[in-house]
Amino acid sequence: MFHVKHNRIESMFEEYDVIVVGAGHAGCEAAHAAASMGSKTLLVTMNLQNIAQMSCNPAMGGVAKGQIVREIDAIGGMSGIISDHTMLQFRMLNRSKGPAMWSPRCQSDRMEFALLWRDTLEKNLNVDFWQEMAVGLLVKDNRVTGIKTALGLEIKAKSVVLTNGTFLNGVIHIGEKHYGGGRTGESAAYGITEQLVQLGFESGRMKTGTPPRVDSRSINYAAMEEQKGDEDPEKFSYTDTPHLKEQHSCWISYTNEKVHDELRKGFDRSPMFNGRIQGLGPRYCPSVEDKINRFAEKNSHQIFLEPEGRSTVEMYVNGFSTSLPEDIQYNAIRKIPGFENVKMFRPGYAIEYDYFPPTQLKLSLETQLIDNLYFAGQINGTTGYEEAAAQGLMAGINAHLKVHEQDQFILKRDEAYIAVLIDDLVNKGTEEPYRMFTSRAEFRTLLRQDNADIRLSEKANKINLADDARVQRVKQKVAGSDEIYTELQKIKVDPSDINGFLESKNSATIRERATLFNLLKRPEINIQDLIGVNKNLETLTAKYDREITEQAEISVKYERYIEKELAMAEKVNKLENLNINAEFDYEKLTSISIEARQKLKKIKPQTLGQASRISGVSPADISVLMIHLGR
Repeated sequence: MFHVKHNRIESMFEEYDVIVVGAGHAGCEAAHAAASMGSKTLLVTMNLQNIAQMSCNPAMGGVAKGQIVREIDAIGGMSGIISDHTMLQFRMLNRSKGPAMWSPRCQSDRMEFALLWRDTLEKNLNVDFWQEMAVGLLVKDNRVTGIKTALGLEIKAKSVVLTNGTFLNGVIHIGEKHYGGGRTGESAAYGITEQLVQLGFESGRMKTGTPPRVDSRSINYAAMEEQKGDEDPEKFSYTDTPHLKEQHSCWISYTNEKVHDELRKGFDRSPMFNGRIQGLGPRYCPSVEDKINRFAEKNSHQIFLEPEGRSTVEMYVNGFSTSLPEDIQYNAIRKIPGFENVKMFRPGYAIEYDYFPPTQLKLSLETQLIDNLYFAGQINGTTGYEEAAAQGLMAGINAHLKVHEQDQFILKRDEAYIAVLIDDLVNKGTEEPYRMFTSRAEFRTLLRQDNADIRLSEKANKINLADDARVQRVKQKVAGSDEIYTELQKIKVDPSDINGFLESKNSATIRERATLFNLLKRPEINIQDLIGVNKNLETLTAKYDREITEQAEISVKYERYIEKELAMAEKVNKLENLNINAEFDYEKLTSISIEARQKLKKIKPQTLGQASRISGVSPADISVLMIHLGR
């Protein structure tokens, strides 16, 4: 791709539409999205063998995260499809709660997942690859024009997406040892942070960690509790991906006081407690030493043993993330029931890395300071594959749209968890690794995992990402669900035909004919029950997949909640439709608080709705702003 001429390197690269730096979950989704939409895309990574590595746990989805994976799939991203092809186990979490809380999660084959992602990208003819460290950006007149590499190459591009993960000035900590690295066995990335700070960006430090990996052959499973997958496993993608046939179990054990005492022996050598680590770690995924220090009254903590793949004996010890010295890790883990004779493949470690507070971004994930430069993933202060992949998808989409002079693709908070994620980051910022939860979404009854395709596929089709086949599937799903919904209102049953069944369910009997629709509203009755006792409903639902029948059931049971949230969303969206000029002078708003003026100047909200969600901006401040906007 280049040759030496007159003692200098002359680049042989074409000018790309989009360069993506980093090939983790964010980078892969960004490159795939931009290239699939028609942009000539270059994916730059320090090691092509490590594309789409699951650096931490071998799993996708979970509470709120599973909803994000389904949204990525509905938009036309690949995380859901690749998860379906490479999963080892599937569980739908929170089934005992309402459908707004149901969250799909799978255990993944780490190696198969990465191989399939690479294969997917290589089959996309708009994706080129380059293996090297990016050390800086080419910037002219506050617009990015490409990247600089460690070899001295300058590669031109109309836009750049940075997805550097934990590699920016990364430092790995194990006890008193510490050394530069972005991941175990891989070098840290240098140069980009320093240049961005010179350009006026604010940076910070964060920390995350990972547990030891152990040898399955040395585990005593008889001393542990088996956790199997769902009997009838579902999947992430709305497309025709394969259903999981053979599942692998996970295993549960618990720490105890002996484990805790052993861990405490290393506290004086802990980089967390002796001040060497300055960055904040993830609040909701603390290290084991942090757990026993903060929750000293608890004498045990749950440990999950998770398989890394079909063809390896390596296991992941979820819940035992640590940066204590390796001898302390080894002695402590051997006191967990089932781990008495365990052999470690490698110790756990903590990693500290640079991030850039996301209040410096637009909702499109483009930076405010440099045009056509986008940030996605842990560089924005998030944690988790799913959050990273979602940002990568949106950054890749918007980088493509920007260089082709089209409107940016920005979702609203009532349309997607992805929107909640980005909106929270941009408007509220984060000083600790951000993790998505269902509680962060005020419209979570609307943002269920079952209807992501209905919410998003048609929108994605309009920007040429989700294909026509997806939209057709959505229309068929909606039509089928509507038919079942309508028929439930029509089908009536006599007391003599249904009261015996109702008594068996401890449900009140009826005195006159009733519709199946009204009976289904009862919390103790589900649609499968009614299918079992009514031939007409059984005949109707037999021609539809389970997800369509389930969609109809949710529409019936949660009708009032859905209507209430739709009304709330409509009220909120009136503010979203009131745009604010990017050049608006907030200094003239002398009647609002100084904090509000400072926050509005820094974040530069695009709409009145966005302004109302900035921390430090009060409803009274919004009223003043509305008056000045002539509203």
